Amino acid sequence: MKKYIALLIIIAVIAIIQPTLAQQKPYETMVEGVKVIVQPSGNNIVEIQTIIKGGVQNYTAAKMGIESIAMTALTECGTAKYDKNAFKNALDKVSAQVYGYSNKDYATISMNCIKTDFDAVWPLYADAMTHPKFDGKEFTRVKQDAINNLKQSESQPDEAIDKFADKTAFAGRSYAEDPSGTPEIIEKLTPEETKAYYNAVFTKSHLLIVVVADLDRAVIENKIKEMLAGVKTGNAFQLKKSFFRAYNNSFKSESRDLATNYVEGITGGPQLDAADFNAFNIAMRIFADRHFLDIRTNNGLSYAPQAWFSSGSTSVAKFAVSTTMPDKYIAVFDKLVERTKREGFTAAELADMKVTYLTGFYYRNETNQAQAASLASNEVLHGDWKRSMTLINDVKKLKLEDINNAFRNYIGNTVWVYQGDTKKVNPVLFINGTIHKPDNPIAR
Repeated sequence: MKKYIALLIIIAVIAIIQPTLAQQKPYETMVEGVKVIVQPSGNNIVEIQTIIKGGVQNYTAAKMGIESIAMTALTECGTAKYDKNAFKNALDKVSAQVYGYSNKDYATISMNCIKTDFDAVWPLYADAMTHPKFDGKEFTRVKQDAINNLKQSESQPDEAIDKFADKTAFAGRSYAEDPSGTPEIIEKLTPEETKAYYNAVFTKSHLLIVVVADLDRAVIENKIKEMLAGVKTGNAFQLKKSFFRAYNNSFKSESRDLATNYVEGITGGPQLDAADFNAFNIAMRIFADRHFLDIRTNNGLSYAPQAWFSSGSTSVAKFAVSTTMPDKYIAVFDKLVERTKREGFTAAELADMKVTYLTGFYYRNETNQAQAASLASNEVLHGDWKRSMTLINDVKKLKLEDINNAFRNYIGNTVWVYQGDTKKVNPVLFINGTIHKPDNPIAR
């Protein structure tokens, strides 16, 4: 029966794959010193993403949030040609979107429209990036919205514990910084310094442009060349990548009045260029299923336990639960990790995960927006946009020993953080529990 279901899934995936394979081949070109990646889409949607590389590496901790505010201000504060209302009205007229956002490794300024509206939307997109206004009145509104969102996210326990975990585990590293900033920092930002920051990073050396659309190559190159004509080259930039490993278990807690308690752990993971990167990715997906089964189904310790591989310029494995019994959780977790290291994953688990991953990969990349995001992240993080095309075949080649070795190599001592009733947790159990030393420590 399971084989029959797996066969049906594969048939469904093939049905998804065929239209994708029917697309024209993607290509790259250089325009004014900026790499442009183009994926012909086979549909009438135009998705363009302009990437500013660097993320938290572009600013100090004292200014975290400045890039996020700048990305929002590009479309919320008007441009040299359009005030905010005129800009929004022009987009609404053709149901198009232009917006920006940032993460820890890069910022993205996106444009999405119907192909027939491209000539109407492109000037808005280009003007927002090259001639942003940073109007004082609108900038104040943007800041207040950001502050309100930050306060709201702080009241969300799942978000709060993740930020607390990053701040603790990555202390002293740029990855400890929250791209959204803090209310205190955001409040002090001025339109002038934010615009100056944006002008400093919106340089050809920081840029990457991804186009997923059926547009003539000459049209794409001419439009981008015109847009980049006045943009400075800037200093050469390369994203710094770092390896993370906790050499001792640690525990840090915050007392919070919550309905339950929240626990999150961070341990090592492979760097982006590591040979076992894909193997660890799959290993963590299988472990996430085991973690869910053991913590929720078998022991009833958490409603939604999570385990995942958080990849970026600093890649780590994370584990998180909300629970009324944190001490019992760490005991069950320790046993699960040790059993997995000792016995390994099974051939059936690997085979099932390959099908699941294959299906999910193509579902996730059905839209132009998702395809552009995949091309962008693979180019920025891995230095190879073509990886988004070869990933499935690479995953198919993985062997059981590959994923077992990857899990054993990286899952080690853990930085644990806790928010909730501190009287209900024994830190010693987290610090002195089973020491998950990797089988093959990696010197970095």
